[in-house]
Amino acid sequence: MERIRKGDEVVVISGRDKGKRGVVLTRVGETHVTVEGVGVVKKHVRPNPMKGVAGGIIDKTMPIDASNVMLFNPGTKKGDRVGFKVVDGKKVRVFKGNDAVVGSKG
Repeated sequence: MERIRKGDEVVVISGRDKGKRGVVLTRVGETHVTVEGVGVVKKHVRPNPMKGVAGGIIDKTMPIDASNVMLFNPGTKKGDRVGFKVVDGKKVRVFKGNDAVVGSKG
């Protein structure tokens, strides 16, 4: 079970985009994630009429290491570490800061 999953809201804790918040778009391999609005670079694209690509300069979201992000805890309004507990026979993710279950509305 992964500590950070697709769709989680995270806070960047180190690097060029430190302090930014965004939603995890994808997991890339075991250790990297792409986060909405974080790690955006300019990429020069050649035109390719066969594929219908116009060419030019586009913005591309690059993956960042999962160790550089923390799950956003709505209860404390900060980034928080994640642990695991068994609740009602199911393994769930919990925030270390306030022992709240990740994804619960309360």
